[in-house]
Amino acid sequence: MLDILFAAQQRLFDLDNPRDVAVATIVAVQGSAPRPIGTSMLVDSTGAVQGSLSGGCVEGAVFEACQDALASGEPAVHTFGYSDEDAFAVGLMCGGAIEVLVQPFRAGG
Repeated sequence: MLDILFAAQQRLFDLDNPRDVAVATIVAVQGSAPRPIGTSMLVDSTGAVQGSLSGGCVEGAVFEACQDALASGEPAVHTFGYSDEDAFAVGLMCGGAIEVLVQPFRAGG
């Protein structure tokens, strides 16, 4: 988490090229998950990514959630995992589910 916060600080307050960022953090886990609560991933306004929440299986969906948060300026909580009701939901290979808080931050603020 600390490396993500340092990367966010660098992007947000870069004197030559400040960039907005969204930080996605695992806030809850049900069942088996590849990474623990507190694991974070950063996406900046150029689409650059740092960190990983799942080792790849939900990264694309988390990236999209970060892009949405950057566009709207609003935080949101998303759940990623297998669902009996929705066979096409983005799922974790290990069969668990994670809740992810996505928080946007504006550059220079």
